[in-house]
Amino acid sequence: MNNIKAISAAEIGTLWLTYRQKTLILRILEYFKKYADDEEANNILGGLWQQLNYYVLQIEEIFQQQGIVFPVGFKKEDVNLDAPKLFDNGFDIMFVRVLKELSMGLYTMSMNMSYNDDVTKIYKGLTGVTQDIYTLSTQYLLQKGILTLPPKVTMPKSTEFIESINYTSGFNPFSDKRVLNDLEIGFLHHGIETNNIGLQLIIGFAQCAQNKEVKKYFLKGKELAKKQIKEMTDILLESDVQFSATSGGTVTTSTIPPFSDKLMMSCIYYLDGFGMVGTSFGLFFTLRNDIAMKSALIGKDIYLYGREGLEIMIKNGWLEEPPQMENRNKLINQEN
Repeated sequence: MNNIKAISAAEIGTLWLTYRQKTLILRILEYFKKYADDEEANNILGGLWQQLNYYVLQIEEIFQQQGIVFPVGFKKEDVNLDAPKLFDNGFDIMFVRVLKELSMGLYTMSMNMSYNDDVTKIYKGLTGVTQDIYTLSTQYLLQKGILTLPPKVTMPKSTEFIESINYTSGFNPFSDKRVLNDLEIGFLHHGIETNNIGLQLIIGFAQCAQNKEVKKYFLKGKELAKKQIKEMTDILLESDVQFSATSGGTVTTSTIPPFSDKLMMSCIYYLDGFGMVGTSFGLFFTLRNDIAMKSALIGKDIYLYGREGLEIMIKNGWLEEPPQMENRNKLINQEN
């Protein structure tokens, strides 16, 4: 133990978060794998499970070496493998693809906060796994006709520079709004795509949630996803961009929960965080001010929805407390 270099507070925090997220994904993969539509989907799901489980064990080894208590995370009791199939038509791989998008951002953040070689190796390995699975998932979904490509436009033939601040205008009712640029189309397409997946997921969760407050929360999330899809689709149509995204799967009629309410709430919480980051990124690079304002309002709605979810998880004892620094004032002032 004396030869082991102590890891930093930042590394403890990122490993703790990664461990919880990975154990949640492992439970979801175990259920999806049982009902995989075909051998190729089964191989993607099974391969991802094996690789993530390897890195979960690596994190446990570091925790053990450093004398850090393991997070509770998500265990076998959080998944019911006997529950009937809840999603059809490739939803499993569509959802995995979204999870890998979330993971890319998480690993970039975690790598930037890592200094210990063993910790860095974990994030480097997980990054490679994520990129491979994301590519495999995209190819699978395209081959199956489940994934919709972004809209196509005329290829640019020259370079141009913005000559007036009017380029950013979108609120003036007495002037025409400029057409969308390609970056804005890309952000809107991605927003519709991910919200379609989120909509199907939260409908399924609402069908089988056991806690009435949780069910009500999921129904509220369903309406929020529909609102965002409509707003982004309307912006595309205003610029005569015809867009159609597949739902990414359909929800069956099963009401038997495959996952615990704790796992489902935590899953939506992580996806809310991903939605906040994606919205912020799109907001910064969107140059038309009316779209930027709508993105900001969407971000506010996601934030408030996420905070409501936090309250429900805390109330039910489902939110594990992250590791934290010692309370020096309390230690100093306590009586011997």
